[in-house]
Amino acid sequence: MDAKPERGHILWTPPQNELCDGPILGSMRGDIPSCRNRLQVAIFQRSLLREFGNLAVAVFATLLAITLTTQLIRYLGQTASGKLLSEAVLALLGFSALNYLPVLLSLTLFISVLMTISRSYRDSEMVIWFSAGLPLTAWVRPVLIFAAPLVLVIALLSLFLAPWANSQSEEYRRQLDSRNELSRIAPGVFRESANAERVFFVEGVTGDSSMVQNVFVTSMQHGRLGVMVSRRGFEETAANGDRFIVLADGRRYEGNPGEAEYRVMEFKRYAARIETREAKVGQLPARALSTQELLDDPHQGNLAELLWRIGLPLAALNLTLLAIPLAFVNPRASRSTNLVFALLTYMVYSNLISVSQAWVSQGKLSFHVGWWAVHVAMLLLLLALFYRRMSINAAFRRGR
Repeated sequence: MDAKPERGHILWTPPQNELCDGPILGSMRGDIPSCRNRLQVAIFQRSLLREFGNLAVAVFATLLAITLTTQLIRYLGQTASGKLLSEAVLALLGFSALNYLPVLLSLTLFISVLMTISRSYRDSEMVIWFSAGLPLTAWVRPVLIFAAPLVLVIALLSLFLAPWANSQSEEYRRQLDSRNELSRIAPGVFRESANAERVFFVEGVTGDSSMVQNVFVTSMQHGRLGVMVSRRGFEETAANGDRFIVLADGRRYEGNPGEAEYRVMEFKRYAARIETREAKVGQLPARALSTQELLDDPHQGNLAELLWRIGLPLAALNLTLLAIPLAFVNPRASRSTNLVFALLTYMVYSNLISVSQAWVSQGKLSFHVGWWAVHVAMLLLLLALFYRRMSINAAFRRGR
């Protein structure tokens, strides 16, 4: 027989938590149902934020890997063609990553929210959601809680860090261009001199990198082509500070192409002065200027760049909210239709911002109109999509 509890014994005590005032006080006021509702909402929001976060990490890692791989291939191609030094690849890759972060984070927000809500439609969770009397707009609060910190990060990156990365990249490239000819020589690569009068090629470098082996140099002097080959070469600095490239144990062939008359000279030592170029001094492009510098000099080019920087966080916020109505999926129909439409929406939005930037730069559009016009248009589209989706859901519930 089951033992019966004695009068006055407490069989179970609900757990205390911050959302309720306790079992006794709650029962006295009749707040237990509302307390449970708040608990359910809090649990749902935590679960939803966790799903948003996990998916955002995966999406961002994928987008970043694709971007870095694309940029790395481009830089390696420039290195192979002699336009870029191999030692500069990693630094420029880091600056490029910082520059692309605002766009990548915006796309991450859009895709994460879109895929999460689309999964809810596919798994018929949204049917339960609407059957419980909850509207589509109830998703706005958890989505904004998830998106707000990232939108703030995008704003900081767009307005401050990305311009700094562009300025550092531009300065680094100018320093590389000002280096002397010998420091730009890489084994196995034909390298043209700064004044386009010489072409260098070395087969290999010794272990301490102070001497090169099997050197080939071709130059054009006084209308005659000269070709020099030597077993080794090295750099030497004179007492007055001039720097020379010294070739040892080689030959020089001099003549005109297509003519039989040419001269051959053997040498034990041949020295050629290395020309050192000064770093280029000039106006940095608008994308490399700080936001404060753009405001201090508000001409058309700077205002166009400022429009782009302001537009990135605004676009990220609009796209995140647009993902809610765009995520609708009919489980019985094709699952890719909404993704195609969402992708087209993103592309149109991005292109409209670029067109506005170009028009401001060309003086066809005022900055005071261009910086908000596209975003307000997308906000109106957002409201229209919400209205349409909620009208369809309301009609469906009335029909049932």
